[in-house]
Amino acid sequence: MTLHLHGLGHYHPQTEITNRFLEELDIGTTDEWILERVGIRARRTTMPLDYIRETRNRDPRAALEAADVSNPEMGAAAARMAIERAGIAAKDIGMVVSGCSAPDSASPCEAAYIARELELEVPVFDVNSACTSLFAQLYLLSLMREDAMPPYVLVVAPEALSRTVDYRDRTAAVLWGDAAAAAVLSTRRPGVARIEGNSFASSPAGAGFVIVPRLGHFAQEGRRVQMFAIRQTCETLQALRAEHEDGDRRFNFVGHQANLRMLENVCRRCEVPEERHHYNVDWYGNTGAASAASVVSMNWDKWNELDDVAVVGVGSGLTWSGYWLRFEHSPGAAAR
Repeated sequence: MTLHLHGLGHYHPQTEITNRFLEELDIGTTDEWILERVGIRARRTTMPLDYIRETRNRDPRAALEAADVSNPEMGAAAARMAIERAGIAAKDIGMVVSGCSAPDSASPCEAAYIARELELEVPVFDVNSACTSLFAQLYLLSLMREDAMPPYVLVVAPEALSRTVDYRDRTAAVLWGDAAAAAVLSTRRPGVARIEGNSFASSPAGAGFVIVPRLGHFAQEGRRVQMFAIRQTCETLQALRAEHEDGDRRFNFVGHQANLRMLENVCRRCEVPEERHHYNVDWYGNTGAASAASVVSMNWDKWNELDDVAVVGVGSGLTWSGYWLRFEHSPGAAAR
């Protein structure tokens, strides 16, 4: 079933972790080392820099209390932008679905807290699939009965992965940033764009390759995961292009923002022109479930009725997913 996109939103906390800050932590990394390997210049965090400097985040449980902003607050901020762009009121939302790699709470679902921030009394639930959480949300909605759905559904991916980082570990410290992304969708009311070609797949045999233990530190088998991500991103992107690419329209690519060097590898293999590759990982880091959607959102005013965007995600699980976003109106000019 085709999903209709009405609005996208994003949020990044104000506090910035620069490469220079990581150098000052004396964990064996430099700006040159980071840029060469992952192409990241900075990332945002919900934690105060003094807290990271003093504790190196040895106890992720304490990070929840130290944080300046919570997951639900980030998610609600992104949601407000998406709702405004959709040209509707918050009260028009009939369901809230959230998901991420490291929710603030196990119970109740994080969607409940986000809905409370927005003063909504609607059905809420979480769909968590690590970095592919927002993809999983879209895939699940695409399988639902159209007549059973409310007119508008809000999906949210608030991600505070910096709180899972051991800042004594240079391989993890250089990657992760915090952000949120949100989308207003409908199964029956046309919007700015259509979401087509929705796919979702998993290989649970690799479930232990990327992990965030409950209230523990992030860990992964880096090289193995990167090779998996490159391979599955390429295959998913090529399948989307084969089915949907139209020579009369502009093709664009947005991938999961794992790291810039990985994305550049994908673009070389799949012959994606530099001007058609969109990313924000260089200044915001890997923002997990929020990453790809935040890129599309940050470019919201640039899209028009000739743009197609292939969006591909990979993540823990191991999982991979993709969809084809076909704009039917310029977002700023679409009739409501």
